[in-house]
Amino acid sequence: MSAVQLLNPKAESLRRSQALAVNINAAQGLQNVLSSNLGPKGTIKMLVDGSGNIKLTKDGKVLLTEMQITNPTAVMIARAATAQDDITGDGTTTVCLLVGELLKQSERYISEGLHPRIICEGFELARRETLKFLDSFKIEKTMDRELLLAIARTSLSTKLNHTLAEAITPIVTDAVLAIHSPPERPDLHMIEIMKMQHQSAAETTLIKGLVLDHGARHPDMPKRVENAFILTLNVSLEYEKSEVNSGFFYSTAEQREKLVESERKFVDQKLKKIVELKNEVCGTDGTKGFVIVNQKGIDPLSLDVLAKNGIFALRRAKRRNMERLQLVCGGTAQNAVDDMTPDVLGFAGLVYEHVLGEEKYTFVEEVKDPKSVTVLIKGPNQHTINQIQDAIRDGLRSVVNAMTDKCVVPGAGAFQLACAHHLTGEFMRKEVRGKPKTGVQAFADALLVIPKTLAANGGFDTLDTLAACQDELVDGHVVGIDLTSGEPMDPTIEGIYDSFRVLRNAVASATSIASNLLLCDELLKAGRSSLKQGE
Repeated sequence: MSAVQLLNPKAESLRRSQALAVNINAAQGLQNVLSSNLGPKGTIKMLVDGSGNIKLTKDGKVLLTEMQITNPTAVMIARAATAQDDITGDGTTTVCLLVGELLKQSERYISEGLHPRIICEGFELARRETLKFLDSFKIEKTMDRELLLAIARTSLSTKLNHTLAEAITPIVTDAVLAIHSPPERPDLHMIEIMKMQHQSAAETTLIKGLVLDHGARHPDMPKRVENAFILTLNVSLEYEKSEVNSGFFYSTAEQREKLVESERKFVDQKLKKIVELKNEVCGTDGTKGFVIVNQKGIDPLSLDVLAKNGIFALRRAKRRNMERLQLVCGGTAQNAVDDMTPDVLGFAGLVYEHVLGEEKYTFVEEVKDPKSVTVLIKGPNQHTINQIQDAIRDGLRSVVNAMTDKCVVPGAGAFQLACAHHLTGEFMRKEVRGKPKTGVQAFADALLVIPKTLAANGGFDTLDTLAACQDELVDGHVVGIDLTSGEPMDPTIEGIYDSFRVLRNAVASATSIASNLLLCDELLKAGRSSLKQGE
């Protein structure tokens, strides 16, 4: 670029307008891609990767993570939106729509000669007032099961079809309630998600216990044990080679037999102590069972001994399952079999093996006070299972967010409609002076993109629906959009709720990104070579 161009005000103005046009077009392009996904009536996108794998989803986080985005502005918006999901568990599509609409509304005023800095000042005023309005608009409620069901249903309905969302709603809610011990925040790591390609998606269930992805390793072991004492072990019940180089030499068959017998005797002593503990706690009436879950190996001879004594034994269990087993059943993991007492044992009302094709699963159920539970996802194919898994993840986060915030926000676009009405009414008349009013007006108009998109995705006339809702707002009602009829409705009566922290973070992050993009006046290619030249 020549010095004449650098000093030329027209050239500078052209560069600024070109950079702004690139940013606005990129944001609107991302908005157009994701807008059709918003809400329960949104459509689904098909993702195809380079190896031909196909994924069907309407989850904004999945789309933004797995889509190949090359435009730097769109990449920036996508990263901010996925960060929103990492923090709150939802709101990625909302952030992208708000950013795109904020820039679109700003373009009208900038084209008339208004400087982007003035609009950004208006955005900042509107953002502060919006967050203040959100605090007054939220509804503080007691988080009982019925309310949590409504919150989970709202979240799941935007990811799954209505029938499946209704089936999974109580599973998600009860899973969080099962692990919640007030006043602590529920720890979602205590909810294990297992997948089983089998039957239909409606067969997805909540197991208030644990599902292990392997079964017993001996055909004579019991396949169903009731009133089971559970021993969690990290003890080798097999002959192991020494860790250092060593050798045993023998010259006759008798010497070899003595060697084998001495090796076996060490393992048999461990088995004897386990059997003695089993006889002590189970008695002889046969009403109680005994289960061993061992993190290390159990050799065939040891399995024979355990099977003859009616013990159900699993070997080489994953460390993750061993830790969860103690949370589910109680008891203490043992690293040695010496001095074992009955109080180290856990208890489960039912332990049984389920065989599916060549796979074996062990279910541990009917436990007294589980600190961990399992959501077992079933589906006829991998596409369905992945879709349910993504939806359950968002549903769990929405329930936990509500329990943490102890409040909810009316959904179906109610907050955006009410906030836009507030900003363009009393706030602009009394508290905003001068040019920043344009930024506040642009912000208020941008908020309406959410109810507009919800109405459009439901197949309704956007202008008619929006006008009807705004008429109801004049009377001071809480108004959302009924996506079955297109008419105004009260979301609190229908049980449609948004998460307080999702909306708060979405407004804050979308405003910040839009302001930064408006103030970006040039796109430059960066790299090591340019740094060296600058040095």
